[in-house]
Order: sequence, then C-alpha cells, then structure tokens
Amino acid sequence: PDLAWIPIEKWEALDPSVRQGFLPLCPDFVVEILSPTDSWIQTQAKMQEYMDNGCRLGWLLDPKAKRVMIYRQGQAPELVEDPETLSGEDVLPGFTLPIRKIWSA
Repeated sequence: PDLAWIPIEKWEALDPSVRQGFLPLCPDFVVEILSPTDSWIQTQAKMQEYMDNGCRLGWLLDPKAKRVMIYRQGQAPELVEDPETLSGEDVLPGFTLPIRKIWSA
C-alpha cells in the first residue's frame, strides 16, 4: 500500500530481526492512491486482498475522479464521491483526513 498502519502491540510482538524487512502481517489500516497508470478494477482487487488478510479499514483514493472506496472488515465496500473528510473510525479514533486538500494538491 501507499500508506499502512499497525497498532504498536503488533509491532512490539514482532521479533526485532523481522522488523527490518517485509513484515509478515497485514496492516490494520491501508491507503492506496490510484495513479494515472493504475487500474481502478485491479486496485479494488488489491484492496479486497488486504481485507481478506485481516485489514480492518482501507481507503482507495482516486484523485482524478475525486472518489474514495472505503473498505471495512466484514462489510461491502462503500463508494463516496468527493468527500470533505475521511475518518479513521474505530481503527484510528480521532484521526480525520481533510481529503479535499489532496484533491487540490
């Protein structure tokens, strides 16, 4: 993913030698930002793979179309058109991303 987050408890449970490379776990939160060469459909499949492996919250951002597909564990993905903000919900309580700043960047 372009951005990922895991709780500190998961990080601390890893052997220090494992922390140096590709982590053998799925993040709790992931963000994918669609680039002009990415396929929306293929990236949706990638996001679903994260969810199938235990990710709790994921955002697929499409800056060109100003849309976000929100993935939540155990739920169907939700497409949101041009939201003002995105919430970390119960995975990252208190975290809010003012997404429109990214659209205009």
